[in-house]
Amino acid sequence: MAELHELTALEQRDALRRGDVSPRELVAHYLERIRRFDDGHEGGLGAFVEVTGDAALVRAEALGDAEPCGALWGLAFGDKDLVARAGVPTRYGSRLHGLHGLHGGFVPTASDPEALVLDEAGGISLGKTNTPEFGLVGYTESDVAPPARDPWDARNGAGGSSGGAAVAVAAGLVSLAPASDGGGSIRIPAATVGVVGLKPSRGRVAVGSGMTGVGGLAVTGPIARTVADAALLLDALVDGRPYPFATGAPGSGPFLNAATADPGATRVAVTTVSPWDDDVDIALDPDAAAAVQHAAAVLQNDGCAIDDLAWRPRGYASLFGVLWRASAARMTLSAAELALVRPMTAYLVAEGRRLTAPQLLSGLSAAAEFERATIEEFAPFDAVLTPALAEPPQPVGSYDESDPERCFARQVQYAPYSSFVNVAGLPAIVVPVSRTAGGHPVSVQLIGRPGGEATIIALAARLERASGISGFPPGLE
Repeated sequence: MAELHELTALEQRDALRRGDVSPRELVAHYLERIRRFDDGHEGGLGAFVEVTGDAALVRAEALGDAEPCGALWGLAFGDKDLVARAGVPTRYGSRLHGLHGLHGGFVPTASDPEALVLDEAGGISLGKTNTPEFGLVGYTESDVAPPARDPWDARNGAGGSSGGAAVAVAAGLVSLAPASDGGGSIRIPAATVGVVGLKPSRGRVAVGSGMTGVGGLAVTGPIARTVADAALLLDALVDGRPYPFATGAPGSGPFLNAATADPGATRVAVTTVSPWDDDVDIALDPDAAAAVQHAAAVLQNDGCAIDDLAWRPRGYASLFGVLWRASAARMTLSAAELALVRPMTAYLVAEGRRLTAPQLLSGLSAAAEFERATIEEFAPFDAVLTPALAEPPQPVGSYDESDPERCFARQVQYAPYSSFVNVAGLPAIVVPVSRTAGGHPVSVQLIGRPGGEATIIALAARLERASGISGFPPGLE
């Protein structure tokens, strides 16, 4: 009989509802795995920065005494440590909010809307997952926690900024985890550790729509072991709530149905071009290129029409630089606080504050034009297939913040196919489709039309079924 962590979230859901397992048993199983593999010291995986085991068990007991209710009833997850949960220390990846930081540790008295939605869906939070400082970079290394490590090779980092969430899923510490993505922060770590990560359309998830941020970049979405599990969590996050903005993505859920649906006659474009190619030296790893070719062949054999996408976007590096710096400038950090944050944070805040109003308006205008042009370029296709990452996982400590501009360029070289999807506001999913000679999963990315999550979920599920890339890293079975 399979152990509980070997079951998918859907299988766990069904077992819970049949009464084959109780919420307490599932939570206790995961807490024991967290204790074994992620106990917070330097030898751990760096998935969780705070484990709330006692509270999770109390909630599990309460749920077990009630009738099953909600899409996630009895399922365990971890909150990304950028999301406030009442009574739980929230660090935001920064020593400004760490237990021994400038503010003596921050314990919120109210929960953010995302946490409330997941509670209403019947989920059980086991604690807070690791993130870099304020989620500003694409690697999960901070001053308040050990780095998040790739469970397939712990010498390497897990990517970011939702690195802890991706590690928790890949290592079997939870079956699914909510995360956020402002420039690839769901897809980069999910692809790094070989799990599924889905960035929704701008406006799709009311509690993390992207509509209130500079350029509409950051949205909330799922990381999970399987495409169907990611769809399950997306449905819980969407939760039937009315969209708070007129430009919200149109409804087409429940998305769980898409994981087993036939998308019909589907046209898929393939490209390895990134918008950074004219400004940064991008070298595509042979395994990443082979994964794209494999995925295209699988979809073509399954009846999809496959085309090459000939596009050459210009001026992207400049506009994204403006948006990223402006996003950091929104943080109201004093001079004393800036002296305590990491060099990359201080650099982005300082550069953002130097932006003039005309520069910001010009960047926003360029981003809107990039969104329009990209949607127009992609319009003939139901989905666009790209590499998920350009390079294999990088060793912990690879990103030298003493030279912030070089550090930023290295992040782009690692993941040049991510941030432009945020600027365009499109949905995208990463899914592992092949392995390296050493056995590490290699992923591809599918980008959909505006509001087109259902189509890319269906296509990703096809790839998942055909490729059969599953299982846990050695030692974590």
